[in-house]
Amino acid sequence: MKVSFHGHSVVKIETGGKVILIDPFINGNENCDLNANEVRADVILLTHGHNDHVGDTVSIAKRNDALVVAPNELAVYLSFKGLNTHPMHIGGSHTFDFGTVKFTQAFHGSSYVEEDNQNIVYTGMPGGILFKAEGKTVYHAGDTGLFSDLKLIGQLNDIDLAFLPIGDNFTMGPEDAVLAAEWIQAKQVVPIHYNTFPVIEQDPESFVSQLKPGVGKIMNPGDAIEL
Repeated sequence: MKVSFHGHSVVKIETGGKVILIDPFINGNENCDLNANEVRADVILLTHGHNDHVGDTVSIAKRNDALVVAPNELAVYLSFKGLNTHPMHIGGSHTFDFGTVKFTQAFHGSSYVEEDNQNIVYTGMPGGILFKAEGKTVYHAGDTGLFSDLKLIGQLNDIDLAFLPIGDNFTMGPEDAVLAAEWIQAKQVVPIHYNTFPVIEQDPESFVSQLKPGVGKIMNPGDAIEL
């Protein structure tokens, strides 16, 4: 399994000949190295409905005839736009031909802003994602604040690689993310959701230095890890 990071919260997983994109915010994301008009995706996983996570889902999914897996209300909303969706919800898991997806809690919001008509569409509960394939487990925490059941996620899952937000203001800041990393007990932890906008500027080196030796890893856009 190959896992790569592409700025903000964008993660790509390649496994079993399939390409899975998580939260493909590409256009408008200066830190992203992908081209929304060219990127391949068989599956798109979405943690929640905010515009900086849904991103280019509609155009990418239509061009690739990709399956979109998302929390129920968000999946229904995107199905109205002509996408092939699979709705899920927190605590539920489903095994697909590309791997197993389980949605976890995330303490945040979830809505999509339709700027043209100044409308905010409620898109259900936000979530984190546990993805399992090839005997490996990847955890994408989505946008979340610190919550104590992260300990339970760590106890119940042998997490090989975790992506945790550190930007503060909208999500956990570095101090809380250090505690989250301790609780989930992942073998490797990558900071995400920082430095995209001025309000979430952070020092990833400082964050990584506070983790157990060998656990923290800074990934620049385009960097990949083989699991």
